[in-house]
Amino acid sequence: MALPVVFIACKIEVSEEVANVTDKNSPWQLMRQIVDNLKEPTFQDISYNIVDFGAIADGVTNNSDAFSKAIEKCYEMGGGKVIVPSGKFYTGPIHLKSNINLFLEKGSVIVFSTNPSDYYPLVHTSYEGMELMNYSPLIYAYQANNIAVTGDGVLNGQASNENWWPWSMGNKYGWKEGMPSQRDSLNLPRLMKFGENGSPLNKRVFGDNHYLRPTFIEPFNCSNVLIKGVKIINAPFWVIHPIKSKNVIVDGVTIDSHGPNNDGCNPEYSKNILIKNCTFNTGDDCIAIKAGRDGEGRRVAIKSENIVVQNCKMIDGHGGVVIGSEMSAGVSNVFVDNCTMDSPNLDRAIRIKTNSRRGGTVDGVYVRNIEVGQVKEAVLKINMFYGIYSNQTGTFIPEVRNILLENINVKNGGEFGILARGYVESPIQNVTLKNVVIAKAKKEISIENVANIKLVNTKINGLPVEEIK
Repeated sequence: MALPVVFIACKIEVSEEVANVTDKNSPWQLMRQIVDNLKEPTFQDISYNIVDFGAIADGVTNNSDAFSKAIEKCYEMGGGKVIVPSGKFYTGPIHLKSNINLFLEKGSVIVFSTNPSDYYPLVHTSYEGMELMNYSPLIYAYQANNIAVTGDGVLNGQASNENWWPWSMGNKYGWKEGMPSQRDSLNLPRLMKFGENGSPLNKRVFGDNHYLRPTFIEPFNCSNVLIKGVKIINAPFWVIHPIKSKNVIVDGVTIDSHGPNNDGCNPEYSKNILIKNCTFNTGDDCIAIKAGRDGEGRRVAIKSENIVVQNCKMIDGHGGVVIGSEMSAGVSNVFVDNCTMDSPNLDRAIRIKTNSRRGGTVDGVYVRNIEVGQVKEAVLKINMFYGIYSNQTGTFIPEVRNILLENINVKNGGEFGILARGYVESPIQNVTLKNVVIAKAKKEISIENVANIKLVNTKINGLPVEEIK
């Protein structure tokens, strides 16, 4: 017997065909154009080995100076490869410059310092959708063109319950009552106020005693970026964070990091992004597309758009591919193609999360050819009332529209096949599921304030949707 379905202020249409899904004007044609137009950066055939600049592979000596000298020399000569040979190299942050490929040979491990003072001087960066002066990301590039981090080596941030992670105020991450954290009034709450009232960057100086963790790899206002082949473990915070960047390829990267806010890849205010052939095993969202928080995002007003996820594997995480919650400037044209998602510790496959403080518009999320083994909560979750930290209600009602899932096969959908909640005054618009089979879900569908939902050749718990009572 089918379980109850909740339909509130919704109209569901069961049809045989969906216009503009497979013809030449379909979203998949746009996806192909985005992919075809993205090219890997190229570099001069010249190499500089960090060992020749004094690097010592003992896992103890701080090689920050050797990395800096090798990168500077390479830059002065017009670019090329900076090679990290086999061995364990300890360092502080690495700052890339234009036309440089940081190349990790097989057997190489870059081990990053966990001493916050090593991440001075403070740099222009971002934290949860708000810009600030803070600790340098572990690998950072600012206003650079034609840059890469490639190879077969490992990037180890060394974050743990003994460092970085307790700052999240998470008990499971080593925080105990009386310890400082990012949630203390002078830390993240203070940054939120700066972001909301538009305080200038020179007022937003954090760093020591403010407990806001650095991102791992951050191209900030960069173009033509490649991150390929490397394995990334034990991140302090967000792992790969292209911000205000364009033409970025993340290819064949393995991310295995289960700390707090350890999102695998977070494009923000960024355009023309290809994430392919990657494996995500994370403590937060595998991929989370961002576009600024609240008033800050509305002022910056740079959409994240033309983002393609192909041939990726999602294991643990809060969501496989997620939009939000920091998405106030808007997100459009997101494509997810030919991916697998499977773990008892993966909460959702596709998720959109926002609220009336965020505002913003999500327009165009297209998902096809996905194999889902198991998720905990839902295959598709759209929540326009997402809350975290404090009261998240406001006057900026978000909009979500044009969501397509086709050719999706799910063995265990968890609590819900589809879980969606919109506003009476701003219902979720135009949701289409075509050739979707969810073999098992405790509740088939729970939707509230969704307009124009079309279910084409879609079955949940063995029943065509028109037979679900």
